Order: sequence, then structure tokens, then C-alpha cells
Amino acid sequence: MLWFTTWQALASTALTLLIALPGAYVFARLDFPGKQTLRAVVTVPFVLPTVVVGTAFLALVGRGGLLDDLWGVRLDTTVWAILLAHVFFNYAVVVRTVGGLWAQLDPRQEDAARMLGASRFTAWRTVTLPALAPAVAAAALMVFLFTFTSFGIVQILGGPAFATLEVEIYRQTSQVFDLSTAAVLTLLQFAAVAAILAVHAWTVRRRESALRLVDPAVTARRPRGTGQWALLAGVLLTVAGLILLPLAVLVERSFGAAGLGYYRALTHEDGGAFLVPPIEAVGTSLRYAVVATAIAVAVGSLAAAALARRDAGRLVRGFDALLMLPLGVSAVTVGFGFLIALDEPRSTCGPPGSWFRSPRRWSASPSSYGPCCPCCGRWTDGCGRRRRCSGRRPGGCGGRSICRWCGGRC
Repeated sequence: MLWFTTWQALASTALTLLIALPGAYVFARLDFPGKQTLRAVVTVPFVLPTVVVGTAFLALVGRGGLLDDLWGVRLDTTVWAILLAHVFFNYAVVVRTVGGLWAQLDPRQEDAARMLGASRFTAWRTVTLPALAPAVAAAALMVFLFTFTSFGIVQILGGPAFATLEVEIYRQTSQVFDLSTAAVLTLLQFAAVAAILAVHAWTVRRRESALRLVDPAVTARRPRGTGQWALLAGVLLTVAGLILLPLAVLVERSFGAAGLGYYRALTHEDGGAFLVPPIEAVGTSLRYAVVATAIAVAVGSLAAAALARRDAGRLVRGFDALLMLPLGVSAVTVGFGFLIALDEPRSTCGPPGSWFRSPRRWSASPSSYGPCCPCCGRWTDGCGRRRRCSGRRPGGCGGRSICRWCGGRC
């Protein structure tokens, strides 16, 4: 498990750099129509949830997917599907990080090396590459971090044959109910993430202190020569095949045989085909987003002011890496931590007198410890956590109570 987590992250990082570095050059040095629009398009995958990314690639390379229908090619439950999805997800990280710095490097330094007799490749290797090295290292570390803690992509595309640390933490917590093992794996992941972020902070400080930058507007030029035009065409084809195609297939599959039926169900107050009414889900998401944004802005502003002080000591600057730590921790680890740290201390759904237990851990014997939902394991009484059946669900439930968390009969 640890070996697979590490080597798939290394392979994903190397493949992402190989595919995305030409794109970084194109966005940094070439000027062409639609450049800003294309830059926004390649950023879209990075802001998508990993579950959506996994679903998009499943519709493309999975059973009954586009490639399976056309040529009988299936990549689901293989490591190649995981690697390609990781490239799709992290392409923008390399383009933004490396391309952003590349666009601000003074091209006259490379031109001066060529005037002194150096070839184009030699000038790039001796002048440009050393200047880009901190940005490339920072991008590689971030890609490695995101792929090392990957969960949704591996869970959906890899199936039971592949498991990263994050997937195993989820399994130990929600299926095996072994919180001790999950805690050990979480601490191991924390140590790896902290080390990666410490190296990343060092590379960022090195990049900021060692370079003299220019306005990006003066470095971009129209493509010249066959090589630059071919490179531009190759990058456009890569973006079309790797980024736009999975999203297009996902949109096409959203219609399915029902046409606009699922889209119409979004406006149904009773939920329709969905477990939770979409209007209620959107409202919940917006409320959480507003509160989380307010807290993040308040805390982040105070932290930024402290880190920006010129008289800040090493201890204060060391908090830079500490504040980056949650960025490398996925929702699974965060949820596991909150489950242990902030769970209700006492409940009829736990063993009497227990201050440390998971609701799901004791759901197998509700007659002994209290009425838990047999579907999701949450306790369903106390504090009004039960509700009566409204009769809107298919088949009804005979007037018995149903769980507000998962909709199961209690």
C-alpha cells in the first residue's frame, strides 16, 4: 500500500511534467488568439472534485465508455487510468506555476547566449533551465503531494485492486472500524505531507530571492518557424484530448436515455431521483461555503499579516509550512480527525460510559447500545434526528421513521 502510494505519485508527477511543460512554454512565450480562454479551460479540472474527475474518466475509458464503444479499449481498474486522471487534474498546476515564472524571465539573457555561439538547446539548458528549476521543483512537489494523497480518483478508477494511504484510511474507518490502524496511517501521511511542504516552502523562497523578473506582456510573441507552430498544435491537441474530451463525455452522459429528465429533477422539492432534494443540497452547500469563506479570510488575513512582517523571526516564518499542511490533507483525513476529536461525548448509540467511540463502530448491535440507522450507522434519536415518512418515497415505509442522513429505514 505505501509502496503503491509512493510510486504512483512519482509516476504521476513525472508524466504530468512531461505532458504539461510544453504547455507551460506555449502559454508563457507564444501569443495566439484565444490564449486567455484556453488558459481558463486548462484550469477547470483543478477546481473539480476528484469524484467528478474519476466519473469523467470512467465515462471515457471504463466499461461502456466512449473508448469501449468505439474500439473496445478499457482502462478502468488499471494504473493507467489513475495516472491519466492525475495528469488531467494537475495539468494546470504545472502550467500556472512554471508558465507564470517562464513568462517573466527576460528573454534577452537567452538571446545573448545564442549571440555568443550557443545553440538554442544549449542556451535554454544553461540559462533558462537553471532559472526555472525552483518553479519546476515547486510544481513537481505540489503534484506529488496531490497524487500522494489521492482518494476519489483511485477509489473510482482503481477499484479494489489499488489502494493508496488515503483509500486505506477510509476503509479502516468506515468498513473495518479499526480506528487505531487508521490513526497510525494518518500520522504517517501527516509526516510525509509535512516534509513535502517544508521542501516546497524552501523552493518558493529560493525562487523569490534569486530572480529578476520582467513584465510578461513583453515576452510573448507570435509563433515563428515550423517548430513553434508544431509545438502549439501539439499542445492544443493535448488539451483537446486530455482535458476537453473527458468533460465533453461527462456532459453527454448526463443526458442519457432520460434526456433532460435528470436536469428537471433538480427543481423537484421532494428530491425526485435524488436522495436529498437538490434545492436543499444547494442551500446547504452555500451556507457552509459562506461560513467557511468568512472564517478562512479572517484567519488567513491575520496569518498573512504576521508572515509579511519584516521583523518576523524564524519561528513565525516556520508557520508558513504549517499553514499549508491542510492543503495537503484530503477530506477523508480531515473527516477522520473530526470524527475522533469533535464527536459527541455521550450518546445512546455508544457503549455506556464510553467517551471515545465512532457511531458506526457500534451500529452492528443497536439493541444493546441504542437505535442506530442500519444503513449509515448514525444514531437516529435524541436531538430530533428522526423524522416521519412523508409518503413521497417509492414504495413508502409504512409510516415508520427513516434516517435523515441516508434515507434508510431505521
